[in-house]
Amino acid sequence: MDFDFSRKIPIGIQSFEDLRRKNFLYVDKTLYAFKLANLGKVYFLSRPRRFGKSLFLSTLKAYFLGQKELFKGLYIEKAEEKAGRNRKKRSMG
Repeated sequence: MDFDFSRKIPIGIQSFEDLRRKNFLYVDKTLYAFKLANLGKVYFLSRPRRFGKSLFLSTLKAYFLGQKELFKGLYIEKAEEKAGRNRKKRSMG
């Protein structure tokens, strides 16, 4: 895997929207957002300081507000498509 040196490192950036729109380097954690949103359990996010809690909540906010353009090329985009196809199959069958 090649590293894209044109992307900036997001030091102190806590907004998912800013990260994506301004082409900052982003490690895709949308698998966890998708699971959290679709498993229907209660979660307590307890992590040390500076561990990405605010960024993760910003990611969830964008997801629930339907800002699909921010998720292009990320795990959650493909997972949503697959979940939609599965829902459609169940409703037809």
